[in-house]
Amino acid sequence: MDSDDEAAAAVAMARVRGTLRKSVSSSSYAQPVPRDAAAAAAARSIDDDTVASASASGEIWSGSDGGVIKAWPWDVIAKSLSLTPEEKHIAGLRIERSYIDLRNNATAGNISSFPAADVKHMLADHSRAKIWCLTSMAFAVWDARTRELLKVFGMDGQVESARLETPVMPEQFIEEEIKAKPVKKDKPQSSFTFFQKSRNALMGAAGAVRRVATKGTFVEDNRRTEAVVQAMNGTVWSGCTDGLIILWDGNGNRLQEFQHHCSSVQCMKALGERVWVGYASGIIQVMDVEGNLLAEWTGHSCPVIQMAIGGSYVFTLAHHGGIRGWPLASPGPLDDILRTELSNRELSYRRLVNIRMLVGTWNVGQEKASYESLMSWLGRAFFDVDLVVVGLQEVEMGAGVLAMAAAKESVGLEGSANGQWWIDNIGKTLDEGISFHRVGSRQLAGLLIAAWARKDLKPHVGDVDAAAVPCGFGRAIGNKGGVGLRIRVYDRRICFVNNHFAAHLENVSRRNADFDHIYRTMTFNKPHGSAASATSVQLHKTVNANGNREDEDIPEMAEADMVVFLGDFNYRLYGITYDEARDMVSQRSFDWLRERDQLQAEMRAGKVFQGMREGLIRFPPTYKFQRHLPGLAGYDSGEKKRIPAWCDRILYRDSRDVLTAECSLECPVVAKITSYEACMNVTDSDHKPVRCAFSVDIARVDEFIRRQEYGKILESDKRLRFLLQESHLVPDTIISTNNIILENQEHVVLRITNDCQRTKAAFVILCESQSITKQDGTKSEFPPRASFGLPLWLEVEPSVGLIEPGQTMEVTVHHEDYYTQEVFVNGVLQNCWCEVTRDKEAVLLINVFTSEFRDHLESEASGTMSARLEHYLYY
Repeated sequence: MDSDDEAAAAVAMARVRGTLRKSVSSSSYAQPVPRDAAAAAAARSIDDDTVASASASGEIWSGSDGGVIKAWPWDVIAKSLSLTPEEKHIAGLRIERSYIDLRNNATAGNISSFPAADVKHMLADHSRAKIWCLTSMAFAVWDARTRELLKVFGMDGQVESARLETPVMPEQFIEEEIKAKPVKKDKPQSSFTFFQKSRNALMGAAGAVRRVATKGTFVEDNRRTEAVVQAMNGTVWSGCTDGLIILWDGNGNRLQEFQHHCSSVQCMKALGERVWVGYASGIIQVMDVEGNLLAEWTGHSCPVIQMAIGGSYVFTLAHHGGIRGWPLASPGPLDDILRTELSNRELSYRRLVNIRMLVGTWNVGQEKASYESLMSWLGRAFFDVDLVVVGLQEVEMGAGVLAMAAAKESVGLEGSANGQWWIDNIGKTLDEGISFHRVGSRQLAGLLIAAWARKDLKPHVGDVDAAAVPCGFGRAIGNKGGVGLRIRVYDRRICFVNNHFAAHLENVSRRNADFDHIYRTMTFNKPHGSAASATSVQLHKTVNANGNREDEDIPEMAEADMVVFLGDFNYRLYGITYDEARDMVSQRSFDWLRERDQLQAEMRAGKVFQGMREGLIRFPPTYKFQRHLPGLAGYDSGEKKRIPAWCDRILYRDSRDVLTAECSLECPVVAKITSYEACMNVTDSDHKPVRCAFSVDIARVDEFIRRQEYGKILESDKRLRFLLQESHLVPDTIISTNNIILENQEHVVLRITNDCQRTKAAFVILCESQSITKQDGTKSEFPPRASFGLPLWLEVEPSVGLIEPGQTMEVTVHHEDYYTQEVFVNGVLQNCWCEVTRDKEAVLLINVFTSEFRDHLESEASGTMSARLEHYLYY
């Protein structure tokens, strides 16, 4: 061998040549880019609700609504792609009509082994030449060559069968719901209190809408299959909405199950010894092929819906459209060294920015404000504010409104005409569209929160997510509760939560419990009505009998860099009479009044708003006033004479553990209150609006500079260079023979030995080219097929796999004397014939690479330069 051949034994060429006759191969096809009419026609045949996969010989398999499964032979597509430009329109029609209806092939006497449910996922098992079709609750395994349905089974692994049924329409659901409701005898009215009757009525209305909306969609079942992938050791992984991951062998036998996270699995990707899993919570996990958790981190602030591997990175796509890349090398020995070295160079790439925020809260008492009142409250935003966040309470109330809001929440809807009026008019006050842009909003019954960013800040604001937690009527109705927005500003997460806690002087413990419930259970998602909305994610955040979440995860707000709580907290003044309070207010003796503030007392006792701070209150109590009466004379003087109180508050925490900490990448958000005041001249409601201005320092990373520093570290650090050199090594492999001759339908075993004693070797066998030898000795080349490229007359099993250190993988190579060619039109067989396999030749590429993927890109490059050992297999 020359010097190039001696690099490493990572890629071997195997030339397959001889007399092959028959191998009935139904194969799947990796859909090509629609670069012309023929390919575009194939793409048009697969609509937006269809999933597709490809077998090793290039045949498209697709599944869609109602359990429809089709296949498009590669030969038809290949012929269409070879036509002249003038014939492309004919080619397109030919492809559209050339599909094979596989469901009909698996049906007899109106009985089908495959359920009529929508096909959600398809997977090509290249280890065993099979195709997996998955509905939300069932699995079907097909032979990719013969197109035979091998097995149908449920998530519990039990074999199933299903009768074809006519879909039931939503109107029938409603009728069934009415028929199913039992008739109850009237009970004496005295047995129910007003609140019990109200709660039952509200919950009944919301429950009926929820049942009708979700019936037949499995929304109430938290074991739906949401993702599927095949690991390189041959196991098939399915991920469920409750976070459970189930491992299956190639025959559909359930091997094991495990759960490392409670959120819904959204996507999975496998390469080498690792499997990456993306969750609806934004969490990304890395596991080995046995299911052991290797690493976990927050990749996005919303669901991770797709993954792809390219070069040395795994890329993740989030619901909001954000894409991020993560090194395949992580976790690994390089991480700690790089993290330490980059931290030492922080000053070179750290940048400090300052933004000014205005946060306002107002219980509007179901009223609408005048333009003058809005200007008095928020008008200062024109001058020195970058971000405005407004929280309103009691935008609308009443039993009918609450029932409608609960029903809307059940089916993923929110908002109201009153809420939209407030958003529009606050937007006009802020000169929305010119000076400010609205970045997000969320409404839950009478609670509304909305945010606007100044035009020059808008490019640095993203990942705006919303949440809502009801606290009223058994934590089910939104007359009390919280709505929140989580906003990424300069890559730092800031949460704003607008709240309305339990009322009345004596309900201090209930108010504390409302805060605790909201803080611990609030889960952020894309706002309802957006393209990325996913209400099912919230439905699967279950709670136990005590009203707490079953999982022990840290609350999402605890992971934010800054949290601001605002709203009508309803904490009152205690140990004081109405007249005493009025006197102290008129004397502006606020220090004396603050000593009798329930909220301050509870915070000092550590019972509520733990770790949060509030500005010094220098304004009169903001509750309760008679509407349209100006000045302090407007305090409630009616029959109840409610004691004035600071019900309307704004509290916050930033990244600091101690007040003296400075802004840095370790403490990235440091906030300071510049003003905290009430608008006492506004009389539209029985509450006064309150506003708080913040000056916020944010430490961010200059990614361009950090990448430069990253490169310098890689070049200069000897430890890293040594580890990188080790990671580039490809395991030594040995191919068992140079000459294999197949005759008389025999099986020949090709052995691939991993001669490395430390690292597993991963391999993929592809068909690089194929040809036929003519009688005159010349060869006729065929265009390469899609997917793994294997011809119909050749079976190679497994074509992917992992080889343990020092172990040998046996690959079976097989052929038959004849193979069948078939022609279908609109799913119906039109013609078929057998072809004798004779003088066929294929060149197989055996690509061997390290399974650890410390640096996948470099491993592939190293493999490409390695020795090209030609092995001849004759048939």
